[in-house]
Amino acid sequence: MDYEKYMRAAIVLAQKAATAGDVPVGCVVVNELGKIIGKGYNTRECDHLATSHAEIMAINAACENKGDWRLDGCTILVTLEPCPMCAGAIINARLSTVVYGAREPVYGSCSSVINLFEERYPVHPAIYGGILETQCAQLLSDFFEERRLARGN
Repeated sequence: MDYEKYMRAAIVLAQKAATAGDVPVGCVVVNELGKIIGKGYNTRECDHLATSHAEIMAINAACENKGDWRLDGCTILVTLEPCPMCAGAIINARLSTVVYGAREPVYGSCSSVINLFEERYPVHPAIYGGILETQCAQLLSDFFEERRLARGN
């Protein structure tokens, strides 16, 4: 699977989040045939919901498109390392592979803070980090720099 190709699709979604005033995180879920079956981007600020993360949106869309809550055999690609909530959703959805761009040093649950996928859960997806990391990290740093400048900091 061409992880960079699908990460570019996630980056486009992250840019939509930034345009809407939300932290630029984008996510796609790809099935075994290489088709994107779920897309999402952060909408926490717009929705005022703690659970409106890109991964949750993409997982929900993928489940709806597949007609099943089980996404075994599917790959999730996200521009930022998943947090504990999203890692839990990945485990519960039975996703087979997790691919992320930038590391998340505060909430990252694929290796930065903890690797929840190494715990005693029955699902242990393959994990690939650092895919288009520079571009993914740049989206985040640009977003937060713009916010600091807007506040006069």
